[in-house]
Amino acid sequence: MLKDEVAKALKVLQDGGIILYPTDTIWGIGCDATNAEAVKKVYALKQRDEAKSLIVLVDTDNKLPSYITEVPDIAYDLIEYAESPLTLVMPGAKNLAPNLIAEDGSVGLRVTSHEFCKQLIQRFRKPIVSTSANISGQPSPKNFSGVADEIIEGVDYVVDVDQHDMTEKKPSTIMRLEPDGRFEFIRR
Repeated sequence: MLKDEVAKALKVLQDGGIILYPTDTIWGIGCDATNAEAVKKVYALKQRDEAKSLIVLVDTDNKLPSYITEVPDIAYDLIEYAESPLTLVMPGAKNLAPNLIAEDGSVGLRVTSHEFCKQLIQRFRKPIVSTSANISGQPSPKNFSGVADEIIEGVDYVVDVDQHDMTEKKPSTIMRLEPDGRFEFIRR
């Protein structure tokens, strides 16, 4: 049941652990986005260079100002009208684990539309990390069956939601957005 899985994942996040979970895009590895030690575990599991930042999920766009100093007005329109999941990379990151913030002070944020993620973030009252469930440099899994054993065994909890959904998912579109509204696509 969704509520039970949210409660189990919530406990792991509160204890500084990492989870493997379904999102509105591909399966993700997640943790408390404000806990630098938990973020370090995610980088270690992915064998990813800490200079490459990770995406952060929030449950609603009204949380953006909590984590970005100056949210451009256009950000809200982009999120509202995006036809597929959209991650916005914006400068002025704040109130997040320092090792999540890129050298230029930016961070990628996505407002999730996935019911499990929304409920988990609402109950946790903090944003969570969402990075593809793969070792850095390997292909991203298109569904749960494509997640490597190394990842499954490396997390503290595997969420039992959508594991049998064989729909092939793809990563979010990533757009860099400047405070003055200028933007560029990083990944389409």
